[in-house]
Amino acid sequence: MSEIRTRFAPSPTGFLHVGSARTALFNWAFARRYGGKLVLRIEDTDRERSTAESERGVIEGLEWLGIDWDEGPLRQSAFADRHRATVERMLANGRAYRCACTAEQLEERRQATIAAGQKWTYDGRCRDLDLGADLGPHTVRLRLPESGFLGWEDGVFGPSGQDASEIGDRIIQRSDGQPLYHLAVVVDDLEMGITHVIRGADHHPNTPLQIALYRALDAEPPEFAHVPLIVGAGGKKLSKRRDPVSVQNFREEGYLAPALRNWLIRIGWSHGDQEVFNSDEICTLFDLDAVNRSAAQADGDKLLWLNQHYLKELPASELAEKLAPFLGTEIGREVPVTTELSELAELQRERGKTLSEMARLSRWFVVDEVDFDPKAVKKHLKPAIEPALRALRDGFTKLESWSRDAIEAVFLEVLSAQGDLKMGKLAQPVRVAVTGGSVSPGIFETLEVLGQSRTLARMERAVDLIDVG
Repeated sequence: MSEIRTRFAPSPTGFLHVGSARTALFNWAFARRYGGKLVLRIEDTDRERSTAESERGVIEGLEWLGIDWDEGPLRQSAFADRHRATVERMLANGRAYRCACTAEQLEERRQATIAAGQKWTYDGRCRDLDLGADLGPHTVRLRLPESGFLGWEDGVFGPSGQDASEIGDRIIQRSDGQPLYHLAVVVDDLEMGITHVIRGADHHPNTPLQIALYRALDAEPPEFAHVPLIVGAGGKKLSKRRDPVSVQNFREEGYLAPALRNWLIRIGWSHGDQEVFNSDEICTLFDLDAVNRSAAQADGDKLLWLNQHYLKELPASELAEKLAPFLGTEIGREVPVTTELSELAELQRERGKTLSEMARLSRWFVVDEVDFDPKAVKKHLKPAIEPALRALRDGFTKLESWSRDAIEAVFLEVLSAQGDLKMGKLAQPVRVAVTGGSVSPGIFETLEVLGQSRTLARMERAVDLIDVG
């Protein structure tokens, strides 16, 4: 087998959609498995919608996901002369012809054909007129055979194709001289030696026309594989308003890149019952024969499960580095990465499923003064608990070593002195006092990571709150 060459060819007209990211991932994994090359080609010929900002967003999203490429980023706009030269060559050898039909004329004939109960394809009005370049505004059409099957063996869908008679002579260059997408993409794929085109199933209907273009250029088409589209709950198409659909969305919500990459590779592809795949396994195990044909549902719960799995795998210091920016966003100022923050991250790794959730659960650690949850205060900071809280505070003040064992010893002393008071009845008021709410890691570990001075200050404020109440 000659060297495999795949390509990812996004349009820089917005964010990196998760569907596009998965297409990039499939191309990358396929190329890596077979020792091939991945080409990144930015299809920026839509000048009105293409932006440098969107291009940066696409590239940054790919880099964040760990998808690297061997050539590029190349820009389709740089090859415009090559596209136009190809059209001129096709005109010269009769594989294409000029068409003077206006949009209004075409629409009128289309409506009449449909009204007669027939399917519209271009009726060939200009096909044999041999119109020259001096005819004024015109388009250029591909001269298709009047019949003949334009088929291929799809890497996912199997035998596929369409008869040329159902397609008709399609426009390949607009009246402004701009080649259309289908012409440009075929010319670029040929020039770049692309051997496998792996793309979304929405492109499946475009392939017969592109095969016709390859034949018109006396070239062998690449292998095509069309992967199922990603759908949301209930099989509905992903919606920007209803669903998180960009890689940036997931990144900002605190998902880890390995988790999102793992999740994406499993949407529409499987390898037995295995759910967790690292980068090396993806590149070793991925193949097209295990890609499903049916639309693939994005399971948000599975992504949360994977993300928590990868959070648990991170060393505490690395987890703290990733958590710090989310904590900073939570409180509106920069949060330094400290030993204490690493210790906190270690405590919270079992609790938060995303970095943003972990940051919300850890807000108490980085604020100067906690915000009390009124319900928690009402339930746990009652006058009856004040003597025990004061005794506990006094015991903490005397500690020379601030450790969970020393903290636990003070708790046990206070409980012993209080008689029938149980640990939970004391731990919850302390938890509310130092975190503002009723949920945190184990109370001894929480106080240890918070530190002695901050613990004492917060307990003092809680006691004052009871007095005021």
